[in-house]
Amino acid sequence: MRKIGLLALISLFLNQACTDPQEKNNKTEKDQSEMTETTEEFQWQTEQFADLRILRYQVPGWDKLSLQQKKLAYYLTQAGLEGRDILWDQQYCHNLEIRKALESIINNVKDEQGENWDSFMLYAKRVFFSNGIHHHYSHAKIEAGFSQEYLQALLTKAGADLSTEAFEVIFNDKDAKGVSKDPNQDLLLASAVNFYDPDITADEASAFYAAKTIEGDASPISYGLNSKLVRENGTLVEKVWHVDGMYGAAISKIIAWLELAQGVAENEQQAKALGLLIDYYRSGDLKKWDEYNIAWVNDTASTVDYINSFIEVYHDPLGYKATYETVVQVKDMDASEKMAVISENIQYFEDNSPIMDLHKKENVVGVSYRMINVVGEAGATTPATPIGVNLPNAQWIREQHGSKSISLTNIEGAYENAKGEGFLEEFAFSSEELERAKKYSAVSSKMHTALHEVVGHASGKLEPGVGSPHATLKNYSSTLEEARADLVALYFILDQKILDLGLMESLEAGKAEYDNYIRNGLMLQLRRLKPGEVIEEDHMRNRQLIAAWAFEMGAEANVIERKVIDGKTYFVINDYEALREIFGEQLREIQRIKSQGDFEAGSSLVERYGVQVDAELHQEVLNRTEKLNIAPYQGFIQPAMKPIMDGDEIIDIEIEYPTDFLEQMLMYGKEYSNL
Repeated sequence: MRKIGLLALISLFLNQACTDPQEKNNKTEKDQSEMTETTEEFQWQTEQFADLRILRYQVPGWDKLSLQQKKLAYYLTQAGLEGRDILWDQQYCHNLEIRKALESIINNVKDEQGENWDSFMLYAKRVFFSNGIHHHYSHAKIEAGFSQEYLQALLTKAGADLSTEAFEVIFNDKDAKGVSKDPNQDLLLASAVNFYDPDITADEASAFYAAKTIEGDASPISYGLNSKLVRENGTLVEKVWHVDGMYGAAISKIIAWLELAQGVAENEQQAKALGLLIDYYRSGDLKKWDEYNIAWVNDTASTVDYINSFIEVYHDPLGYKATYETVVQVKDMDASEKMAVISENIQYFEDNSPIMDLHKKENVVGVSYRMINVVGEAGATTPATPIGVNLPNAQWIREQHGSKSISLTNIEGAYENAKGEGFLEEFAFSSEELERAKKYSAVSSKMHTALHEVVGHASGKLEPGVGSPHATLKNYSSTLEEARADLVALYFILDQKILDLGLMESLEAGKAEYDNYIRNGLMLQLRRLKPGEVIEEDHMRNRQLIAAWAFEMGAEANVIERKVIDGKTYFVINDYEALREIFGEQLREIQRIKSQGDFEAGSSLVERYGVQVDAELHQEVLNRTEKLNIAPYQGFIQPAMKPIMDGDEIIDIEIEYPTDFLEQMLMYGKEYSNL
């Protein structure tokens, strides 16, 4: 692959799975690098339905890997797919039963057509995309669009069946939200996720895990991460996810492939980490999970790397329990080497942060940064994939042993190649703002998210004796963490140091990102909501919190001005330096909230600025974006690996790129149905 310029290399991230990949529609400047080895004839988008676009991505450099490396990637990918059913069950207790009924109907009913059938197929594809009957982003239950009578007729034709409760829940108002963040309701009773028995309250669950917490523990266990909390004979107990416990049938398959992967590991450290992951899956021991994460962080030499297991807690309203996910990846050597400048200078950002000295780390350790190409994903990372990852999530491991930040380069390239047009032209106020965005947005937005992941999540520390954020800040922890990392990026993207390091050519790029952030946070992201809805998703709350709070803080000096021209609303930044100072003040306060575990201040900020929606402005955004006909959410068909055999021996592995989303979903249901 031709070496590419530094400015083209700063790629986007998501998480502690953080940066929101669904915002890619906002960009207009196409990155012309060859990081994805694109070809004109490659079909990046295959279809659009409901609020979803189905895309594909390529895997550049696959043929340059050794056979051992290809085998490693293949085994890891297969391990990931074997756990697919786990996510479906985690997200809702009836998901697997409903999915299998949908698969049976599609596979066996061949003579249906007409409006009802079209509505059924639309529903099925939306359910497959969301890994369940609740929307992947809003968590609202997906509307069927056809009658109970029609579904029953299809089930009869297919020779399939559904339990009464599973059948009825498709059409009734029960379990309307997969994840509820409404503070006026019990967070668990109002959420349909399958991490807790349906009668367990948030107070009961919180008390259960609070009793396990050891005050002052310097290396706290991630209690609850890999279990379902149930009530047995009136007592709360955990059903742990391990080979001899809950999800054992799927986990045994995962282990079998991981053992094969361990046998072709690239080095001793990688083999050690894989061995510890296998031990964790066998035992369910969360201390073993911590040992594994430390070993995984210390493997910085492998070309083929992976994420596998129960990772992110976004789907648990209380932030204890993690969904299953996997990513298999290949390091882009040239790009990663060029981007090492960020992690090499990470102490500069900590020392010069506007947060209180008490909350700064004296020595930020072990932050590695890689540009990678995804080979395959499973579980919560697909079809709607992260753009990047920063792990592990345990605060003490990050502080003592470091973390890995990765940017999913080929995913970013696919988004750029499949992007829609028109959002900037519609929402940019002036020709100057529009031209600045066209010139710099491809670099500035990537710089923002690089700083968010590599610097933001690695920065700051808790005060002595303060518990972990998910325990102190509870259901607001994820929103506030994303806001904190975003503010680190926003503050430093206008720092001269970014130019000195050669990461941007002009601070005008930072201004372009300020324009984009305010435009999106106050207006454009509202296109995802239906009229009357409030914001519940953490990343959306984070963006509106920052933008709305900044708008208010700068009101007296008119730092951000709301203008209405010919009935169209615009938010115009009049003073970028003043806005940077506001972002610094916000960062200082949100870091204080995290460092001190100030739940009252944190909840007040989120509820005041991040939740409620201006109904009139919302409708205006919907009207202005409807004509662009670009669905707000995107997800991917996964590449397929095809082993080439000589007898019983694998002599090569080829990559293929399927084009039919539904066909892949049905194949997965047939080949990887373990629960």
